[in-house]
Amino acid sequence: MEALIATYGGDASSDSDSDDSSPPILPFKSEPQTEEPHSSPLPPPPVSLLHPPNSLGSLDFLQTGQPSRVRSFPHVEGNYALHVYIPVFIPSVSKKEMGQFLKKVSSFVPGLHVVDIDVPLNVLCKEEHKLEQVALGREFHISLGRTVPIRVHQIDSIVTMLRQKLQFQKRYWIDFNKWEVFVNDDKSRTFVSLEVVSGGLAEITKQIQAVNEVYKLHSLPEFYKDPRPHISLAWALGDISGSLKKVINDETKSSGFRGSLQSRICTSKFGGIECKIGNKTYIICKPPDQ
Repeated sequence: MEALIATYGGDASSDSDSDDSSPPILPFKSEPQTEEPHSSPLPPPPVSLLHPPNSLGSLDFLQTGQPSRVRSFPHVEGNYALHVYIPVFIPSVSKKEMGQFLKKVSSFVPGLHVVDIDVPLNVLCKEEHKLEQVALGREFHISLGRTVPIRVHQIDSIVTMLRQKLQFQKRYWIDFNKWEVFVNDDKSRTFVSLEVVSGGLAEITKQIQAVNEVYKLHSLPEFYKDPRPHISLAWALGDISGSLKKVINDETKSSGFRGSLQSRICTSKFGGIECKIGNKTYIICKPPDQ
């Protein structure tokens, strides 16, 4: 089966282009304190503090052998990872049905992990509220350009030009109509994604063209010739696009997600464009409320 190619690259977790494969949330652990002379040691914190309400609970799924995502380009000292994207949040009304779909897919493909958090999906599937909160409750991104390394002297110029090119944007609805499978350029990761194939596609395509113009002026690689805007929800090691695509198609046919131009799996309102360089996020545009 032809591998579907999509852009995907982790944002840097430091000022330079280091990996963004941040570990899942760890339990609270107090910092070591210098003990005053002749003072009695403090009692240990209550057990309840080890698992605060918003934590992922017990860490039985944080395995030391868990695969982490790999860098999409070689590390060079002084480089910064650039990523231009539309932030997307999945509406609460869509989370339950989407969670059930991911649960079924995960039962056939146990090697799936949640994007960015890198938690095994089949572990989250054991508790519905964790599946919806952790796998579907985070910010997702529609990439408008490749994730590429840039030098420090390019930052101000790129941000300024992006703001000039994209300053006049109106709000519009983005319809995610289709479950799809994508593979990154080096075929080291396969992704379960939601693709935009109708509502919002024209607007996103124009935004990609504007980003491409800025990239070209800075001698950066442009986006894919025929872009397919999407958000990625889960990943697996290697190129398993053939088997994963079959599972997705089978589950799509047996569920209410038909993937047609008329149907919507979920809908999100365009709320602006952001640009992350290293560990700093820049607001490129934010359309006025309508």
